[in-house]
Amino acid sequence: MSDQTIMIKPRIIVTGATGKTGSVVVAELLKAGYPVRAIVHREDGRSARLKRQGAEVAVADMSDVGRVADALKDVQRAYYCPPYDPYMIQGAVAFALAAKEARLEHIVGLSQWLASPSHPSLATRQSWLLDRLFSMTPGVAHTIVSPGFFADSYLVTIGLAAHLGIFPWMYGDSRNAPPSNEDIARVAVAALMDPARHAGKSYRPTGPELLGAEDMAKAIGRAVGRSVRVVPTPTWLFMKAARMGGMPIDLMSNVRYYVDDHKRGAFELGAPTTDVLEVTGRPAEDFETIARRYAVQPRNQRALGNWLREFAQFIIAPLSPGFNFERYDRELRRPFPSLPQSAPESKVWRREHAITDSQSFRENRYDRYQHEGARAL
Repeated sequence: MSDQTIMIKPRIIVTGATGKTGSVVVAELLKAGYPVRAIVHREDGRSARLKRQGAEVAVADMSDVGRVADALKDVQRAYYCPPYDPYMIQGAVAFALAAKEARLEHIVGLSQWLASPSHPSLATRQSWLLDRLFSMTPGVAHTIVSPGFFADSYLVTIGLAAHLGIFPWMYGDSRNAPPSNEDIARVAVAALMDPARHAGKSYRPTGPELLGAEDMAKAIGRAVGRSVRVVPTPTWLFMKAARMGGMPIDLMSNVRYYVDDHKRGAFELGAPTTDVLEVTGRPAEDFETIARRYAVQPRNQRALGNWLREFAQFIIAPLSPGFNFERYDRELRRPFPSLPQSAPESKVWRREHAITDSQSFRENRYDRYQHEGARAL
C-alpha cells in the first residue's frame, strides 16, 4: 500500500449543509482536508457557496429514499442534522436504511437536550426516536450531540437591542448556558474525525456559564454599545413577532413548548458542561463573544433605515396575526401523547440525563408555574 493511499481521508456527508451548524461542519471538515458531500434541498446561492468552498453538493429531500441512498454511495461517515418538519422520522428511517446499505462507519447526529418520548413537541419526541434508531442501526457507530437552546435563539432580536435598547424575554427567572452554532459544529466535527474515541457517547455543548435575562441583556448591551433593558414578553406576542418575521409554523409549533420547558428550568439542569473543551480542546465561546458577531451584521448597524424597520415591527407586532396552531395540528393530524410531559416531568428524561430526584431543578418555580397555568399560549 502506498503512502498516498494511507493518507486518503474518509468522505463525510453533511445533511442540513446550508444550516446554522451544517454549514460550519462543512467548512471545518474542508479546512481539515476531508472530502465532503453536502446534502441540500435545492440549488441556490448557498449551495453555490458550498461548491466554491470545495464541497461536492447533492440535492435530495431527506425522505426520498432513492436520492438519499445515491448520496451515501462512497461515503464513510455522516453528520445528520434532521430537518425541522413533521416528517423528521421518515427522513431518518430513509437515512438509516441507506447508511446500513452503504456500510457507513459512523453517524454523528444532532439531537436535543429535551428529547424524550412523551414530550408535547412532535419534533422532540421524534428526536428521541431518531437517536434510538441510529443507535440500533447494525454496524454503524453513533454519537449524539444534544444542545439546548442555542445562543442564536436569544440573538434573533438583537436588532431591537441595537436600535431600541430592549431585550424581549419570555422565560421568567430561568437561566441557560447557551452554546454558539460554531461550538456545536466543532463538537460534531471532532467526533467525526475520531469515531473510535467518540462512538456511543452523547455530548451536550453549552456556553461557559449560566445566564439569566439581565446577564444576557448586559452582554448584548456591551456588544451593541448601548444600555439594554429586559422587557418581559408574553408568549402570544413573541409568537406574533415570529410569524411577522417569517419563522415557519413547523418550527414554532414546537418552540411554543420549549418556552414552557425554559420557564421550568429545564436548560439549567446539568449546565454548564465542559464538553466543548474536552471534545474540541478549545474553551466554549461566551455569550458576549457570540453577540458581538451578530452586532456587526449590516441590519444591526446604527442607521436610520434599520431603526425605522425595527420600530415599525415593534409597533405592528401586537396588531399582527399570530400562528393558528389549533388548525395546524388539526390539518396535520398530529399525533399527541396520551399523557404529555415536559422534560423535567418525564421520568425517562430524568433517568437518561442522570437527573436525580434529590437534584434541584427549581421545584418551587416548577410548582408555581403549574399553578399559574402557564401552559396556555
